[in-house]
Amino acid sequence: MAQDIFDLFLALDFLENYLKIILKEISMKKRGRPFNSEIRQRIIEILAVIKRGYGYEIYKIYSKVFPKATMRSIYYHLRKGIDLGEIEVDEKVSEKGDFSWGSEAEKTYYKLGPNAKPKGNESLSKFLKKE
Repeated sequence: MAQDIFDLFLALDFLENYLKIILKEISMKKRGRPFNSEIRQRIIEILAVIKRGYGYEIYKIYSKVFPKATMRSIYYHLRKGIDLGEIEVDEKVSEKGDFSWGSEAEKTYYKLGPNAKPKGNESLSKFLKKE
């Protein structure tokens, strides 16, 4: 009888420690920044409509349609989208001209990547068809 009670206490102690480990792992998974981003998703929606575009072009469309975001933030999310496979570099084009910084500018064109999941934004499509 005493051995059965002792075995029961050992089993309960084991379960308690096991549950602590599981709960700790669950709470650890919630830490850090989420992978999804509202700004990046909106960039994906823009690329789904225009098929390809360079950074400043995407920024101009974003600024007209969605709440204000900085150009720096747009470029950050383009790079992050590349890292996650949601956005791909289509091509880099060097354009000649008379720019304030010199005679040449390099434009990086972006397109949707294999991990992109556009949801379809009706108002964005209508807005871009007007322009």
